[in-house]
Amino acid sequence: MRAIRNAGSGEIIREVAAIIVENKAYLSEIDGKIGDGDHGINMAKGFDRAAQRIENDATTLDAAMQTLSDVLMSEIGGSMGPLYGMMFSDMADAIAGKEEIDAGAFADMLRAGLDGVRAIGSAEVGDKTLLDTFVPALEAFDGALAAGADFAAALEAMKTAAETGRDSTIDMVAKVGRSSRLGERSRGVVDPGAASCCLILQGLANGIEHRLELEG
Repeated sequence: MRAIRNAGSGEIIREVAAIIVENKAYLSEIDGKIGDGDHGINMAKGFDRAAQRIENDATTLDAAMQTLSDVLMSEIGGSMGPLYGMMFSDMADAIAGKEEIDAGAFADMLRAGLDGVRAIGSAEVGDKTLLDTFVPALEAFDGALAAGADFAAALEAMKTAAETGRDSTIDMVAKVGRSSRLGERSRGVVDPGAASCCLILQGLANGIEHRLELEG
């Protein structure tokens, strides 16, 4: 199968939310080393609330993403709420009204989300942020498709690149946000945003891969 049905795929956001909740302690632990230590708490609260509000099994992926965005934007504190809120809102807009989500639509969705993050932030790749996960992940997905890979194989490439990008932040010095005040002391720790972004992208990819298999 080369595409998944949009209707009913809102369940993927519930699955991603479960992953975030499961990693709540981990995300807060690494955030505590270079930040306020509340990243996991805030993320888990927001994603869990959104998951509880996605009640209809026929919910589209874009509708579920918009629900998540609304919660993150209006009910979650910290700097990541607005960033992820904008990301999911723009992702939702990119696939709204589509009956199916194929590799091209998924790429457009990711690109819109990345543009949304960049629109409200000043970070670039190398600044020790979620962009260090997101940008290489999208590039790997696009590159795999350009090389002739199918949807599932491109998702696998994206997951691998997301991990590599996340881990690359260990040796970086934070240049934006509160952790930038630490200077060299921010080196040696995975960036919390890069870590949560990796979990989100891998969760989305796993959810789609599973449905590609079922619908194939």
